[in-house]
Amino acid sequence: MESETVPTPAGDARVTWGRAREPGLVLAVGHGAGGGIEARDLRALAAGLPAHGVTVALVEQPWRVAGKKVAPAPKALDAAWTALWPVLAAEGPPVVAGGRSAGARVACRTARELGAAAVLALSFPLHPPGKPEKSRAEELAAPGPLPTLVVQGGRDPFGRPEEFPAGTDVVTVPYGDHGFAVPKRADITQEEALAGLTDAVAAWLDGPVRASVRPGARKG
Repeated sequence: MESETVPTPAGDARVTWGRAREPGLVLAVGHGAGGGIEARDLRALAAGLPAHGVTVALVEQPWRVAGKKVAPAPKALDAAWTALWPVLAAEGPPVVAGGRSAGARVACRTARELGAAAVLALSFPLHPPGKPEKSRAEELAAPGPLPTLVVQGGRDPFGRPEEFPAGTDVVTVPYGDHGFAVPKRADITQEEALAGLTDAVAAWLDGPVRASVRPGARKG
């Protein structure tokens, strides 16, 4: 994998590429507020999706590149993501906006403005732990008619799969927490959980997402 530095108004961001040999899509995924692109789900997607014709761009926000431990306000995150988008679009294929946790929120907030082909929300923080009344469902709905997939751990304290609004396209990672960690007592292994996650995302990209970007496909 190769990395490049991208200047943004918030400082330098970094994009690490997992390129497909003949890409039909680019999946750009940002990290959360508590970690970087080393997250197990992001690494699994970067390793597995190029074989499906999807180039994966792991995006590190400027605060993370600078070594800071606290993420800035959402407006700064959105500004950096927006500024580096032309680098993603320059690859040629349609770009799917994605991310985990806070990165998923950024993708949802900016997808329509940037012309994303679809949105992938990994571990979307539907609400703070223990505070379901503080819902972020409106943010999740921001992409509008764009194909949107939520991949959520079955025991995620930021929102279990069954808590999402009716009509949300949700894939459940059994026993997974907010980082998709699976306890040793579960009847699936960590490797099986990540393989299931990757397979589900690959099927979604190869199905409804590719169908929506084919010439002549109806636009929402």
